[in-house]
Order: sequence, then structure tokens, then C-alpha cells
Amino acid sequence: MEVERWGGIGLLYGLYRADPWSAKDFTNGLVGDAAPRIYNEVQRTVMKHSRFGIPVLLCEESPHGHQALGGYLLPVNLALGCTFDPALAEEAFAVVGAQMKALHADLALTSMLDMCRDPRWGRSEECYSEDPTLAARLAGAAVRGLRRGGMDAVAKHCAAQGETTGGVNASAARIGERELREIHLPPVRAAAEAGVSGVMAAYNEIDGIPCHGNPWLLRDVLCGEFGFGGIVMADGVAVDRLDLVSSPDFVSRGAVAINAGVDVSLWDRGFTALEEAVERGLVSEERIDEAVRRVLTLKFARGLFEHPFLEEGEPKVCTMAEHPETVRLARESIVLLKNRDGVLPLSKSIGSLAVIGPFADDVYAQLGDYTPPQKPGGAVSYLAGIRQILVDSGCAVLDHVGPIPKDEAALDEYIRGAAQKATRAEAAVVVLGGSSSRFHGMTFEDNGAARQTEDRDRTRNLTDCGEGVDVSDIALPTWQRRLLAAVREAIPDKPLIVVLNAGRPYASDSYAPLADGLLAAFYAGPAAGLAAAEILFGETNPSGRLSVSIPRTTGEIPAAYNRRASYDIRYSDTPGGPDYSFGFGLSYTDFALDGVQVAVGEETVVPGDPRSPAPLPADVREKGIDLMFRVKNTGGAAGDAVPMLFLHRRSGSVIPRLAELGDFTRVSLGQGGSADVTLRITPDVLAVLGRDCVRRIEPGAIDLLLCEGGRMCWRGSVRIG
Repeated sequence: MEVERWGGIGLLYGLYRADPWSAKDFTNGLVGDAAPRIYNEVQRTVMKHSRFGIPVLLCEESPHGHQALGGYLLPVNLALGCTFDPALAEEAFAVVGAQMKALHADLALTSMLDMCRDPRWGRSEECYSEDPTLAARLAGAAVRGLRRGGMDAVAKHCAAQGETTGGVNASAARIGERELREIHLPPVRAAAEAGVSGVMAAYNEIDGIPCHGNPWLLRDVLCGEFGFGGIVMADGVAVDRLDLVSSPDFVSRGAVAINAGVDVSLWDRGFTALEEAVERGLVSEERIDEAVRRVLTLKFARGLFEHPFLEEGEPKVCTMAEHPETVRLARESIVLLKNRDGVLPLSKSIGSLAVIGPFADDVYAQLGDYTPPQKPGGAVSYLAGIRQILVDSGCAVLDHVGPIPKDEAALDEYIRGAAQKATRAEAAVVVLGGSSSRFHGMTFEDNGAARQTEDRDRTRNLTDCGEGVDVSDIALPTWQRRLLAAVREAIPDKPLIVVLNAGRPYASDSYAPLADGLLAAFYAGPAAGLAAAEILFGETNPSGRLSVSIPRTTGEIPAAYNRRASYDIRYSDTPGGPDYSFGFGLSYTDFALDGVQVAVGEETVVPGDPRSPAPLPADVREKGIDLMFRVKNTGGAAGDAVPMLFLHRRSGSVIPRLAELGDFTRVSLGQGGSADVTLRITPDVLAVLGRDCVRRIEPGAIDLLLCEGGRMCWRGSVRIG
């Protein structure tokens, strides 16, 4: 056994993990009273073989909920970003943390640091946003929530993993320090300030330096500048992949990583050879002692020495009924992108409705990657959610949801059958998109990522997202476009609603023009089907706002709204810019934002127009800018407004970005209701990284842009002297 070989063990990974990679399910995994019993047996064995009786830390995967049998799951990060609701996210992560603590887990390995800069990347679903302000707020919320629930978090991944080359997982981030600091490091800093106990290094390199071998990133910036004092963990087998920056032997690779600041490895041979590395003079004993001290400090803080064992019995399972936070997040995350002629919400008195597509009744498709097996009824599919809403309405739900045939002739028949079902109904809901489900059948790399196979034909592959599943084209697969076109042709004068079940933005030209109504649901979790059905029939007013821009075509990547003004992306064969940009989202009601006032401290400022920006007081450098206004619900239904304050610098020592999110909030308003709101641009947000990469507030004109749902509601210009 490993504990006998090494005289104990520092951390144990994934004791409770259940999925196709771990080959654990309800027939052979840890569930019920077996979970605490096996945990105690493991802990006793580790302590027995430890020279000092040191217990083991248990770290568990929890990218969007505990990846264990019965684990409480949330929508994936891209969906959480669309809620613009850090407070609710914190409450939900507290539930996750409490359930994990009940199983004596110590560290929740939680995705929260990656930025979605290229939607071809299969792990886009693990990103909160393309925007650093939104991502940083949610990263802090995740850490605080897990801590409230009794869990310590390991935030992953540090850093710039989303800045991939060609959208390929673990590929190079070809950026400099300024882009790294402005876009990718704010969530890292936020997690550190929230008290995160661990940070996992990323697989990728940054400007030629791998993150696992980058002492400037892990020691100078993370620990020095951001004040992080926890453990730095390696990603799976990442240390052993450092062959390009060290000699081919594992001893030197372990030395490179630990000298860079990695304290704990994950499945690596390199860290098993650290004794030899010390003997060869590659690593100092002092550095080994530092890493050991960090791990032991965390074990003491977790109370492992005083209480190493679990009370045996049936552990608590958190359900959606008892803890509706995940349901609320699902409702807030779904974005209404299109509502031609007010086709939505549908009437519950509709006589018949066709529900079409293989993702309409596949709960694993809506849960995202890193998902455990589900018991029947543990999650609500889109079809089940629609039936639940219409149970007493008398509506005939005509479903066409079977698996996609491999044979071309059978596929043609499948599509014809879908079109025929649509003609028999008064409206059709077509669920398109993709899945990162590991339950559709696949093989895996040694680190758990999906293995690329020779069969890369996306015409039938339902799993087109997730770790190791990157694509060169973000348009919907051909078979889905054929399916949608056939339904549209069959019902040219009836409502056609598309629900996009997605782990990444799909190129909008491949579906949006044919839809009358369009909902974007970024793997909204176990309650996705219920939340979508409530929105379709008006029981919930959609309030999601895009956390990431949706390009029209793959060729328009990069499409992030906050690119620099020099990135003038124009093509002769497509209109400029996405139809659905960051912050966009429709509602069943209308909001007015008026009465805007701008203040610096106690001094009111009257902004000018771009030709004559108003000067700001000198103390703006210490106090920042407050923007106060009233938001009013002027429509016919209760709903949530999501006001956002952007700034656009008109000049500077470096080329400015087109826009930057300064602040945001959510406001729930009844019909005719109103509320006074203050949004703030802090001095830190006002500052820029100058040519010397030093952060300071520079003189110049700034446009303030107040928006809601992607619509500009007010604009004013000010000047810093």
C-alpha cells in the first residue's frame, strides 16, 4: 500500500468521487453508512503507518458541487455567471460545503479562476465569465460560501488557462504580463482575499513559462503580492509533464515544481523523488520544510488531529426540496435571447406542444462535466419540466427525444419524424446544443480528461464539451442544423422555440435566425428543466444576462466585449460584432433607469458629453466614483433588473479597452415598483496598468455607460485631471 511505502500520506484525492472515469456508481461506490465507515478505515490505516500518527487531508472534486453519490450539484460556472448574483452563489456554495463537511472532506477542488476567452475550449463551462470583475466577485463568493459550510477550497486553475491557443486544452497562453494581470489574475486575487486555503496551478504555459514551473507567478505574485498563505497544489500529473523545462528524469521535474512554489503534487512521480532531488542539490531542505509546514498548518486548522474520525451512520444528503438554492440559480441563469413578436411566454392553455431533440430528456446533458451518477428523479429534464408545468392543463405534449441514429438513412427518418410531430402541434420546443456528459461513453487520459479518438465526426457525437473535448468550429453540428431547418420548414407559421443547452457559446448564425424564441441555458444543473419550463410558460420572468459574448461565427473569435480598441475585428463576409454580447438578456417586463447623479465623495458632478467631459475632483483618486439612479419596473410583470456600469477610457499610456465592467447589481421589482441604486467605480477599477505595468490612476477622459440587459440607458463623460 502507498501509506506503508511512504510512512503515511499527506493528501488523499477523490475517495468519494463517482463517475465513469473512477468507475464508481451506486452499485460499488461510497453511499449511505458505507461512506463514513470506509473513511474511518482509511484514516486509521494512514495514522497507523505514519511515524507521528498524522491524519490525511481528504480533497474532493467540487467544480460545481460535490462529485460524489448524492452530491449537491449547482449549475456550471458559465451559468452562475449569467445570474450576476454573487450573494445567491455564496448561499449555494455553503450548502455544498456543509454536505462535504458531513463526509469529513477537507478540501473542495473548485473551478473559479479560469476566464472564458475562447469558446472553442471544452472547459469553457468551468469559467464564470469573459469579464474579470464578474468572475472575481463570484470567485470570492464561492470561497466564502464553502467556508461558511465548513469546507476549505482549492481554487483552480492558476492562471490564464482560458487564454488557450486555438481553444485547445492546456495549450499556451500567448499573452504578456499586462493581459495576464488585467484579465486573468483578478479572480485569483479575489479568492486569496476571501481566504482560500489552496490554489491549483494550471497546465498551460504563459509566454513560454509553465505555470507549475513559474516562481514569479506562484511565489512572487500569488504569495507575495496577493498575500496567499495556503498550499499550492499541482494539477493531475502536471509535474511529470515538465520535461520541456527540465531534464527528462522525474527527479528534476519534481525539483522544478517545488522550487517554483508547488507544495503538493497530484499523482506525480516527480514528488516521490524529492529525497533524491535534495541529495543531488536540486532542492533545499528548507524548501521541503516550508511545503510540509503549509500542509501541516492546514491539517491543524481543519482540526484533524483532535477529530480525525467520522461519526458512523447515515450521512445527510442535501436535496433540492430542502435546499432550493440550486433551483433559484437555475432560474436566474437562463437567458432569454430572442422573443420575436412576444411569442413567449407560451400559454398554458395551448392544446398541443411538440418537444424535440435528444437533449430534451437527457439529464446528464444539462449537468455538465465532473458529474456523479444520478438516481431517477434526482434531476429534472426539459421534457419532464414541461410536463410538470402542464400536468393539469390538458395540453398534449408530443415528444420526439430518442437517441440520434448513427446510420444516415435512420437519421433522415429521425428528422422527418421530428418535423411530423411539429406539424401536429400548435408550437414546438427544440432543445439543441451539446453535452459534456461522461455517461455517453468515452475513454480517458491518466488525468481524467476525455481521450481524443480517431473518430472525431461531430455529426453524431453528443459529447462535444468538457475537459479534453475542444472543437475547431463552434457552430451547431450539421445534424442539429438539419433538424432545426426541417422543423422550421414544417411549421413556418407556428411558434418555434429553441432552448440552447450549452457548455460554451455556439455560433448564433447556426440557430438564431430560425427561432422565434430563444433561451440560452448553460448547463443549468439538476433543476434546468424545471427552470426552463417555468420561463417558457411565464411562471418565472427570465432575468439571466450573458456572462460571455456569443459570436455569430467561429471566425469572429475572439469576441469578448472587453478587447482593446485596437482589435478592430471586421470581415467582408459577416456583419461586425455579435448579436448577443456580454450583459445581454431580455425580460417579460421593461425597466427604466433615470435620475442619474454622479458623485465623488460628497461632491456632485454633472457629466458632460464626449466633446466636453466634466472635470472630476482631485480626490477621485482616493474616493472613486459613485453613480446613483432610480430603476423602475415599467412593464406588466414582476421581474429582476440587472443594472451594469461600464467605463470606457478615451486615452491613456496604453491602448484602452472598448469597455470595462465597473460594477453591477440585481434588483427585484414588482409590477410598477422602483428602487434607488448606487453603483461604484472604486479607485482600484479606475486605475490602469501603465507602460511599466504599475497600477495607477492616469489623467484623461472616461465615458460612463449605464446599461441594463445589453441596452444603454445613460451615458456621461468625465475627466480626471
